[in-house]
Amino acid sequence: MSAMTLKPTRVLLGVRGLTRESGERVAQHLRSLPGVAQATPDEGQIEVHYDPSQHTVMDLVRAVRSQGFLAGML
Repeated sequence: MSAMTLKPTRVLLGVRGLTRESGERVAQHLRSLPGVAQATPDEGQIEVHYDPSQHTVMDLVRAVRSQGFLAGML
């Protein structure tokens, strides 16, 4: 994992149709992105801690969408 340049930023993303099981797959994908320190799924949402110098919230939303889910910031 690369070192973060800033204190991690937390965002809560709402994800339509996300179950606990599919959430772990999406979280694993998010954690594979450089600068994402943590991704914790729950039913219908995922909490992400990330380095804002490496990603925007929209980057994270696009990453969730690439896994087949509709997502947006809560």
